[in-house]
Amino acid sequence: MRKVGFILHPGYSPMSLAVSTVFEMANIHAGEPLYDVRMLSEEGGPVRTSVGFEVMTTRFDGAALDLLVVGGSMDDATPEVVAFVRRAPAFARRIAAPCIGALVLAEAGLLDGRRATTHWMYARDMALRYPRIRVEEDRIFIADGPIWTSAGMTAGIDLALALVEEDLGIEVARQIARRLVVYHRRSGGQSQFSTLLELEPKSDRMQSVLTFARRNLTNRLSVEDLAEVAHLSPRQFSRAFQSETGQSPAKAIEHLRVEAARALMEDTNHSIDAVAQQTGFTDRDRMRRAFLRTYGQPPQTIRRSAQGAGAAEPVDA
Repeated sequence: MRKVGFILHPGYSPMSLAVSTVFEMANIHAGEPLYDVRMLSEEGGPVRTSVGFEVMTTRFDGAALDLLVVGGSMDDATPEVVAFVRRAPAFARRIAAPCIGALVLAEAGLLDGRRATTHWMYARDMALRYPRIRVEEDRIFIADGPIWTSAGMTAGIDLALALVEEDLGIEVARQIARRLVVYHRRSGGQSQFSTLLELEPKSDRMQSVLTFARRNLTNRLSVEDLAEVAHLSPRQFSRAFQSETGQSPAKAIEHLRVEAARALMEDTNHSIDAVAQQTGFTDRDRMRRAFLRTYGQPPQTIRRSAQGAGAAEPVDA
């Protein structure tokens, strides 16, 4: 059985506890206890969360762990917690830190010389305070050797699914994702930001247009098509869309296609031609130009970066 310890300290966000549910679901899926999950703290006993309720913990003692998880807290970790985390490589096979838990790893020196990420609001501060860390602020999660870090709290679920995938295989991780009703899974290299969130339309009408477009990227999605969904004339629709989102319909659709294509490039072995077809670009050259406009890099470069140097390139059909 794999032993998993979660370090809690005062101000711990309850959302960080969602990470533990992934391991709970792994046990349920297997019908046996594959993971032994324990809540740990400096003194043991109840630990008050940022919301105000308390979680019971046992005192950490340095017993062997397969995984130690250091969650985020709005309160600074005590010197004792930092010292315990600093010693963790001696008794924990892997160490993970969702969200701003990465700041505790940074303070303990465990991220020195490594790639790491954290919530985008704190990433630049971490880079300034700890210059020996290679901070990649626009990443969902990063695994650098035995040290795993992730972006904001929900990205901790992606990180935990990746850990389960490493332990039990991709199909088990997919089944757990389905149980949790989450996407399986955002790849580590995927951006923390979402086009649908960045556009932030003010009306339900424009939100429904974007949702429709996201679900139908393989279609042409002309202004006339989108205007019909909004029940407006093409001219009225274009004006309203630009006013609410700050982008033209064509530019917004391109961003949605690029975002979907990047996810496929990073999370599958589909050929570039296949990805272009599945996301509505129709051909690889058009997709390549869109990637260069958005990311400043072609699709092949982004795929190599996500899969790691030396990863085999799929053969294009």
